[in-house]
Amino acid sequence: MPVAAKPASGVYITNEGNFTWGNASVSYYNFSDQLVTEDAFKAANNRQLGDVCQSMSIINGKAYIVVNNSFKIEVVTPDSLKSVGVISGLSSPRYILAVNETKAYVTDYKRNAVYVVDLSTNHVIKEIPCRGWTEELVMAGNKVFITNVRKQYLYVINPVSDIIEDSIKIGMNAYSVKTDKDNKVWVLAGRNGSVAATLHRINPVNNVIEQTLSFNASDNPSSLKINGTKDTLYYLNKGVCQLPISETSLHAITLIPQGNMLFYGLGIDPASGVIFVSDAIDYVQPGIVYRYQPNGTLLNSFKVGTTPGDFCFY
Repeated sequence: MPVAAKPASGVYITNEGNFTWGNASVSYYNFSDQLVTEDAFKAANNRQLGDVCQSMSIINGKAYIVVNNSFKIEVVTPDSLKSVGVISGLSSPRYILAVNETKAYVTDYKRNAVYVVDLSTNHVIKEIPCRGWTEELVMAGNKVFITNVRKQYLYVINPVSDIIEDSIKIGMNAYSVKTDKDNKVWVLAGRNGSVAATLHRINPVNNVIEQTLSFNASDNPSSLKINGTKDTLYYLNKGVCQLPISETSLHAITLIPQGNMLFYGLGIDPASGVIFVSDAIDYVQPGIVYRYQPNGTLLNSFKVGTTPGDFCFY
């Protein structure tokens, strides 16, 4: 049986800011007192985070904040966001994933490669050639599965040899990938012109697509997430949609209609199942994060930075 994650004390919200404005930030929402710390990185380090905050991950007791258009990853303490290092010289980094205790992969928008980083030194030690825009990545069955927005394939990398060993044809515009309680890989390939979006379930043992669910031509789903027990998928599609992994057809429930809001980022608290969804409003003014019970009942909302895009529970 899947085990629920250890409860987090709060959640970090990565605020992209505006491209070239240098106004990226990280907000922190404390679960116990419901207070928001604005621009937590600047408060801890007395300097701006940089330009376009893409994502944030906790690895081996450190937090890694990927700052896309500043070409770097800030390494910080997860409690205070105090800087302890930086991974620099990147082209346009997107996401970071540890593949063992001392090595991580970093995807990139422009580099036509996946970076291999030594976590003990914060240095790039090699690159894995991979043409296109590499995006989210997961590890399953001792393999790393990497999405590629501008190619039709999900790439499979051997984390020991750092070599692409296989590719799985899934369609264009694949941004999101997750693993479920059975260690199956779920990847969302977005709409591509007249080609409808698809959601694939892949067996990581043999790299075979076991199931493909097709969306309506007008749908444009994004931000695939999974709950803490890894048995229910969530994504954005004119609202927050919920889909149990046991479904064999695309009968997703729209838990939270978008209405006149601009839903941009999605996060699921792995311990409580509480749903966090961000409203980017107009991509210029401070965004708003809404909290919902797992059944879709609104709990509260709070203001954050500009263009809130992702959530990191800690």
